[in-house]
Parts: sequence; structure tokens; C-alpha cells
Amino acid sequence: MKNILQDLSREELTALVLSLGEKRYRADQLFVGLMQGRRISELPIPYPLKARLLETYEDEPVSVREEFVSADGTKKFLFELADGSLIEGVLMKYKYGNTQCVSTQVGCRMGCKFCASTLGGKIRDLTAGEILCQITAVNRREGGTLKERAVTNAVLMGSGEPFDNYQNVVKFLRNLSAEGGIGISSRNVSLSTCGLVPEMKRFAKEGIPLTLTVSLHAVSDAERRRTMPIANRYSISEILEACAEYFEETGRRYIFEYALIEGENADMVHAEALAALLKGRPCHVNLIRLNPVKERDLDGTDERTAQEFLRALTERGISATLRRSMGSDIGGACGQLRARYLKEYGG
Repeated sequence: MKNILQDLSREELTALVLSLGEKRYRADQLFVGLMQGRRISELPIPYPLKARLLETYEDEPVSVREEFVSADGTKKFLFELADGSLIEGVLMKYKYGNTQCVSTQVGCRMGCKFCASTLGGKIRDLTAGEILCQITAVNRREGGTLKERAVTNAVLMGSGEPFDNYQNVVKFLRNLSAEGGIGISSRNVSLSTCGLVPEMKRFAKEGIPLTLTVSLHAVSDAERRRTMPIANRYSISEILEACAEYFEETGRRYIFEYALIEGENADMVHAEALAALLKGRPCHVNLIRLNPVKERDLDGTDERTAQEFLRALTERGISATLRRSMGSDIGGACGQLRARYLKEYGG
């Protein structure tokens, strides 16, 4: 596998172009073209430069292998990487804009019991450019430009744990918001972590004021360990401390994801305990009706139970919403499409 030209920042592209004996403006042509989602072979640059670049860099690091469209308009993409690896992403359409969910790893090693992404373990990290190319590919496919984007928001909630791929994710975030490029502001980005406390504290000092989202899914460490192996390393109290540091550094309130699992964490006792745990904190709770994963034996709650849980939180002063289920008819839960495809076709 060759290098990924989209890994480079605008400044690094300029340094590369100058090192090849080219004029500085060629870097601008490269940067704009790549951010438009073009292959190297499609860029409006002289053939000799194009040929030199193609010797070292992948022409198309990320391509759409299949696309599925839900009845609600949600689109799910199966992406193929240059080495043949498969990842997936989702484009969700809202009144305020279009949000794309991206993957940060091929597979995942966190082992959460309710997630299909972990079924085959982690294969490898994605580079910063491979994460970015998911967005530029979809933006182009949907008819977007750099001035009128078809993708306006991004969430790092696809396959993989973003903070387990820290350096590449941070570089992706800086390139994503770079002036003159795809230009998605950090304030329109959410990053979801299962709770890697050291990386959460480190990220708080990066100066990237995105929305930090933490997968909580339990009200005690003992319960959390049943579904999330990471709970054996970091306690809920340590996670809350890291979240408090993030708020202090960025001024941004944080979000807790709480998947309602039948018979596990969705009764009124848990609602009261969750409210007590989070009372007075600058946070929001995003309740999720669990998407069923057939390889797992966990089931989501019904709508009535979910609404009762939501009401119990709000009555106790906790900011909370119930996430609208999107794309369930096309395997909306992260990792489901890739897992099914690998099982049926062997990659």
C-alpha cells in the first residue's frame, strides 16, 4: 500500500511541492482538488507532477463499494480502502444540515458487548487521510462543493475507538477544519469515546473545541464491566473527572450516551441513579434504543420504556433526549454492514 496524500496538511503539501521543484501555487491546486474528493489522476496539474505523485501516493485511498438508502433517507456506505479493507459510514439528514458518521479504525478492540464493530477485533488504524477521504468522497457523491457542502457536520462514531488512534484522529480533525478545504468547524464535530481517560485529558489541551461524547451505558462500575471491558481499566469517577477537565479547558458541555438495554439498565431505579450521578454537571444525556446485533444477546427496550426513562431524567433536572432511530432497515448500528458483508462474501 502506498502513502496517502490526503494525510498531509496544506503546509505539508506546500513543502512537498517545493521539494519536487514545483511552484508554490501547485500546492494550492493539490489541496483544493483533494478536498473536492478528486483522485490524484483527476487533478488539474501537469502530467509529470501527477506521475511522480502516483509513484508514491494512492490515487484513490477510499472508494464507495456499495450504498444503501433507508426509507427515512439515511444513507449507509460501505467503503473500500486501497489495501482492500472495508469500513462503513452513514449520512444522516436533519433540518440543520447533513451529518456524516465516520470510522476511525478497521474493526475495534474495545470489545463492547452491544457493538458489531468489535466482532472481528481491530485490524488496523486508519490514517488521517483515510478518515478525511470518507467525508470528501461522500460530499462529492452527494453533489457538494467546498462552498456548498453536502456534508455539514461530522461524528466520529463509526467503527473504531477514536482515542485508540489518537495521533491520526487529531491530525484529521485539524485538516477537517483547515481554511480553504472542506472547512467543517470543530464545533460541528462530535467525537465518541468509550472512556479512555488519559487520552480524554490529553485531548482537552489540544485546542479543538468539539463535542465530547462518552459511552456510559451504566450507573455503576460493576454494571459497566458487564458490557464494556474498558471499565476494568477506568472507573466512572475517573471518567467524570476527565469530563470536568474537558469542560474547564474548552467551555463545551459534554454528552453521555446511554443505550437502553432490556433487563440491564433501563428501569426506574437506573434512571434515578443516573440522574443522581449527573446532577449539577454541564452535560447532556443521549438515550439510545439499542439496535439489535444478532451476534449478541442484548435487546433494546420498547418505546414506552424509553419514554418513561427520558421523563424520569428530565423531571430530575437532567438535560436529555431520546435519539431518533435512523437507518435501522439498512443495518444502522455501527459495524453491522461490514460484518454482514464479510460473512457473506468473505471481503
